[in-house]
Parts: sequence; structure tokens; C-alpha cells
Amino acid sequence: MVVINKAEVTNKTKAISEIEAMSMTEEVNVIGAMSSIEIAARAKSQLSALTGLNASTISRLSHDADGWHIVADMIELKRIPESSDVLATYEVQLDETGNLLSYRRTQRYTRGQTSD
Repeated sequence: MVVINKAEVTNKTKAISEIEAMSMTEEVNVIGAMSSIEIAARAKSQLSALTGLNASTISRLSHDADGWHIVADMIELKRIPESSDVLATYEVQLDETGNLLSYRRTQRYTRGQTSD
């Protein structure tokens, strides 16, 4: 019996759509078999599964000898108007194959808040 994780299939489909939507002049950064877009999608999916929160955006993504380092902003509390939503910044580390190694919340803020 094959078990398919619907969330992973949806995220992979979104990542493939984003890759296809890129213009031919944009470079897709591929380390091994996974592109940075696929890594970002996996980070959002795994972080959402662990925290129960929805991802707002990926604000930083880098790669080094320790693996992938991602900074993701997650929606902690939806409000009306949206500018008053409470978001949190999470630092996430993934291994070379996109498996989550660690994460931690580093900041909470409202969507309308600006920083210097």
C-alpha cells in the first residue's frame, strides 16, 4: 500500500508551477537534486505541519555545509484588517534532502509594523 501525503503533493505541485512560471532568463539554483524553490516549499510545508500555522512568506534562503537555512514568516493570528495580523519569524534548518532538522521562533510582530 502506498501512502500519499496530500499536503506534500500540493506543495510540490505549487513549486513545479512556480518553476514553470519563471522566465527563461531566471536561473533556478539547484543543489543536488532539489532547487531552492522546492526547498522553500518543503520548509513551509514542514513548519506548517509542526506549528499548525500558515506560512506568509519566505524572507531568506541560503545554503552552506550545514544544509539549508530558511527564514519564514508565519501567520499566528488573523485579524481584520489584515494589517493587524500577528506574524512570527521562524528560522528553519533543513538537511540536503529537504528534511527539517530544527526550527525556532525569533520574533513576533503585526503585519503593519515596520522595522528600521
